[in-house]
Amino acid sequence: MQINLGKAVLQSSPRRRSKNMTHQPSITQPLPFIDLRAQRRRLSPCVDEAIKRVLDHGQFIMGPEVKMLEADLAEFCGAHEVVSCGSGTDALVLLLMAKGVKPGDAVLCPSFTFAATAEAVVLLGATPVFVDVRPDTFNMDAAGLEPGLVAARRHGLNPVGVISVDLFGQPADYEAIEAFCNQNGLWLLSDAAQSFGATYKGRKVGTIGFATAASFFPAKPLGCYGDGGAIFTEDAELAAVLRSMRIHGYGADKYDHVRIGMNGRMDTIQAAILIEKLKIFPDEIARRNAAAARYTEALSDCLATPHITPGCSSVWAQYTIKLPAERRPAFAEALAREGIPTAIHYPKPLHQQTAYSGYPAAGNGLPVSEQVAKEVISLPMHPYLEPEVQDRIVAATRRALTG
Repeated sequence: MQINLGKAVLQSSPRRRSKNMTHQPSITQPLPFIDLRAQRRRLSPCVDEAIKRVLDHGQFIMGPEVKMLEADLAEFCGAHEVVSCGSGTDALVLLLMAKGVKPGDAVLCPSFTFAATAEAVVLLGATPVFVDVRPDTFNMDAAGLEPGLVAARRHGLNPVGVISVDLFGQPADYEAIEAFCNQNGLWLLSDAAQSFGATYKGRKVGTIGFATAASFFPAKPLGCYGDGGAIFTEDAELAAVLRSMRIHGYGADKYDHVRIGMNGRMDTIQAAILIEKLKIFPDEIARRNAAAARYTEALSDCLATPHITPGCSSVWAQYTIKLPAERRPAFAEALAREGIPTAIHYPKPLHQQTAYSGYPAAGNGLPVSEQVAKEVISLPMHPYLEPEVQDRIVAATRRALTG
C-alpha cells in the first residue's frame, strides 16, 4: 500500500480527472494490494527502538510490553478488560473454551467469511450452523438466525450462541442480532478480526457482545509483524479465566494447572510493535476513510460500491465492490495487465467448502452467500493510498468496465 495522508487526501475527486482518461496506459510498476512498506517508512525509528528494548531486556514471552499493550487497547476502545493472545483464531478458541462449548452444542455463524470463525467451533467438537448474509453489507443477516435455530434443533443440537463477523471493516447489524440472542437465551461473540477501530451506532467495536475477538495479522487495519490477537470483554471473571487458559491453564504458578488451557500467548516483540502502531491508528483510520470516499465518489456511477449502514463506521479492511459474476474474471485480468492487483474475499462460502459442507445450513441453501461469492472483488486499500495512485486505479477500473 502507498498513501500520502494529510492534505493529500483532500485533493479534488479522482472521478473528475479519471472519467475522461481514454488513452492506453503506459507500462508502470505494479502496485501492491496492501503497502505495508509505506507504514514501515513512517514508523521505522520508533518500531526499531521498541524492538531493541525487548531484545535488551530479554523478556520475550509475557514481557512488560504485553500488559502495556493491553492497557492501551482498553483505553482506545473503552473495554474494561483486554487479554492479548497469539492470533485471532486463538481469541475465538479461548472464548469458546471459556464458555464450555462442547460436542452437541450448536453455534450460529455466517457462511460468507473466513474459515477461522467456524473452525474454532469445530475444534471444540461443537457444530457450526451456517446462516446467510445481507447483500449490501455482506454481514450476518439477522433474519437468517431463526431458520438457523430451527436447523440446529432439527439436527438434535443444543444452540448456545452466535458468532457474528464484521466483514471488510464494518460492524454487523448488532441491534437485531442482540435482540434475537436475548429472546432465545444465546450468547453473542463478536468476531472483529477485520473491524477493530470501527463503531456501531455510538458503540466502539470491542464493547459489543459478551466478548470480542480481534486479529492483528499483518494485513489487518491494526496489524503486527507476525500473528497476534486480543479479547475484549466487560467481564473481569471471564478475563481472569482467559489469562489462565492462554498459558496452559495455570493457577498459583506456571506448574499449577487448574484448568485445561493452551499456548495462546502473544510474543513480547509483537506487543511492542503494536504499541507503536496503535499511536498512529486513529490517523490511519481517517486516511482509510478518505481513500474509501475517493473511491466511492469516483466509481459509484458505474458499479456497486460498498454500503455503510447509517450510524456505523468502517475501518475499511477491504474496499469491496460487486460486479456481475460473468464479468469478474475479465475485470480482474484487465486490471492485472495494468499492474493493479485485486483480491476476492471469499470465492466460496463455508457451507460449500470441503471441510464444512457436512455441517447444517439454515434456510434454502444460503443464496445470498452463494451469489456474493461470485460477485465480490476488492481494490487496493490502505492508509497510504496516494490520490495520484488512486487516480490510476480508478482510470483502469473504468477502462476495464467499458472494455
